[in-house]
Amino acid sequence: MSDPARLQNFLDFSAEATAFTVFDLQGTGMVGDYMKTVDDVAGPAVLNALLEAYGKISAIASGASPADRKAQISREIMGDTKLGPIARNIIKLWYTGTWNKLPHSWSERFGPDLRDRTFVVSPSAYIEGLLWKAIGAHPAGAKAPGYGSWAFAPRIPDFEGDPAAPAQPNHASV
Repeated sequence: MSDPARLQNFLDFSAEATAFTVFDLQGTGMVGDYMKTVDDVAGPAVLNALLEAYGKISAIASGASPADRKAQISREIMGDTKLGPIARNIIKLWYTGTWNKLPHSWSERFGPDLRDRTFVVSPSAYIEGLLWKAIGAHPAGAKAPGYGSWAFAPRIPDFEGDPAAPAQPNHASV
């Protein structure tokens, strides 16, 4: 898989796994750092296997319903003993900017790595974590709206299809 294709596949998988758009993920400026983190800790072969599995699902399930596609990803990637922990770590990486040490059972089965520890990828990774956008807040002391913004509770933005969202008024003229 060539670097541009590999990067795009990483972005596509990440977008589907995090429920953010590729545009949102690119906007964090963390794509290269996160892909490098996974390569450095888990190894390029493991990330390639995950991306290849995702590519196969994408090709096969392109016309499938979202529920069927989600079930296939859940079964073939998230449920896989080798790929599942890596995929879940990628999700956590995007949301928090933190690589979490892989489970002991994973390291025992697939080999330990001295670089596999819990760490924040960079100061930018903390600031750009999707967590902040998801909860409608800003990282403390790092982004606008600035001083005192944490005095108010965050407002979680509504999302399309949210059953708890208030009904939108009908503005159609009669």
